[in-house]
Amino acid sequence: MCLAIPMRIEAIDGFSARCSAAGVEREVNLFMLQGQMVVPGDYVMVHVGYAIQKVAPQLAEESRQLHQQMRSQEPDDA
Repeated sequence: MCLAIPMRIEAIDGFSARCSAAGVEREVNLFMLQGQMVVPGDYVMVHVGYAIQKVAPQLAEESRQLHQQMRSQEPDDA
């Protein structure tokens, strides 16, 4: 199963972006989105360090809420 996390682009330097989600910042590779226009403030789905899709802010928020809900239902020993 693949899991992508919605992250907000904070800054871009070539094919590299500093992105944030839930107070965590990561360097993310934008190479897979080179045909799309992305700017700071946009949201992208990130999988293993690569932005794989640009998403609307509403979809990013819905995805974040779903991830949070799934985590809250995990058993304590997971």
